[in-house]
This record gives sequence, structure tokens and C-alpha cells, in this order.
Amino acid sequence: MAGGGGGLAFSHVVNERQTDADLIVAASQATATRLAQDAYGGATADQVHFVGAIGADPGVIVVAADSPFMTLNDMVDAIIADPSSVAFAGGSAAGGFDHLKVLMVMQEAGFTDITEIKYIGVDGGADAVTQTVGDFTQGMTGDMSEIVGFIESGDIRVLAVLAEERVPGFEEIPTAVEQGIDVVAVNWRGLYVPKDISDEDFNAWAARLQAVADSDEWKTAMMENGLAPFTKVGDDFQAWVDGVIASTEELSREIGVIQ
Repeated sequence: MAGGGGGLAFSHVVNERQTDADLIVAASQATATRLAQDAYGGATADQVHFVGAIGADPGVIVVAADSPFMTLNDMVDAIIADPSSVAFAGGSAAGGFDHLKVLMVMQEAGFTDITEIKYIGVDGGADAVTQTVGDFTQGMTGDMSEIVGFIESGDIRVLAVLAEERVPGFEEIPTAVEQGIDVVAVNWRGLYVPKDISDEDFNAWAARLQAVADSDEWKTAMMENGLAPFTKVGDDFQAWVDGVIASTEELSREIGVIQ
């Protein structure tokens, strides 16, 4: 059910399908961001039951191949010294997830005035890379899946992947965490179910999702599609999503996306 960046489906579930135990709906980090920024017309995460995520497209911080920044901390130090010296391009508008990734990194590094960070939203990850390779910006923020071809061509270097651990197939790329910046920012691929189904039905969906996550077929599919391992299933996932929404809402208020 297309429409409103997932808002139409969310409203349909909340208003018309809240006891339908056979219904399951795809969700992602974009769902959490839109809920945090009130893009679903007052809808809230507790109106459904998030059942799990079993893969993620991890965020990345990228520079041109000839950039003077050799590590993530090199870039962070430059921004702290002079915020106007580094601009980022990303495939989302200001306040979108690509923008928020950079703000999360800088906040974790101790930089407080995140409104000084320069960000340019363009039309997708490929355009963002082009801005950086062309020296119009000093960095690109996006998802791993958007940059694989540019890694292979040698046009860029990835300073950090914003995942819990290095991504299979790209083990040479360090995480931000191992560089001392404890940020995980991934575009998770998950599902939610109606809020008022029984615990038995919810647990059955969680078990099915876990079985998929554990399968060799799913591991192969993740490798083929540039997804990183990311498995959170059951009530723990709902609590995690709630935390992501809260932190996204706080960041969004700080930069004026919401009041």
C-alpha cells in the first residue's frame, strides 16, 4: 500500500486492521524517522507492534580518494577546529537520515553546536558521491549499498561504516565504534504487526522472522544485496525502535526540523 512514505499503510493498520493476526508490514529506519518527525499526522510507534529486523544497510562516511582525511577522527578534528571547512552531501533532505548520521557522529565526538555542520541534500547517494568526488563537498554521508560501485572504481575511500561490526565483504572498512566514536546508524529492514493481536500470534511472527535470519538462504541474500547482519527480534526490538525514535526526535528538534 503505497503513499505518504508508509503513512497510508500505518494509518490503515491502526484504524482498520488492529486485530488482524495475518497481517505483517515492512518497515525501516525511514519509518522511525517519520514517526519521530511527526510525518504521519500524529501517529505514534506504540500504535503498532514492531516485531523485528533481520538485516540493515549500514551508514557510511565517505571522502574522495585524494582527500587529506585518512581516518574518521581526522575529519572530526577538522570540523571541531573549523566547522565551515567541511561540508557533507547526502541523498536525503536536511533533517533526513543521511543528515542525522553526521550529527550523531559529531555529537558523540563532543561537538555541541550541531547546527554549524554544513550539509547539502541532493537527489540520491550517487549524486552525493559526485558532489564529493568533484570537490564540491568534503564528505558524503549515505548507505553502504549506494557506494559499492564507487569503492570498486577507486573514486572514494570510506572512513567509517556506522555498524556494530565490519560488514562481510568489506572487512577492510573500519567501524566508527572501533575508532572511538560509538555510533551505530543503520537503515534496518524490519516488520511490524497490528498492536492488538495476541501474544501467541506475535511470538509466532517473531519465531518465523528469527528462523529466516538464521537460514543460510538469508545470509546469502544479505551478501548479494549489500546488507549487514542486524538481528533484533521480539519485544527487545520494540524497545530499540522506541529508543531510536526518541533520539531522532531530540536531534530533529535541535536542528529545527520539528518544534
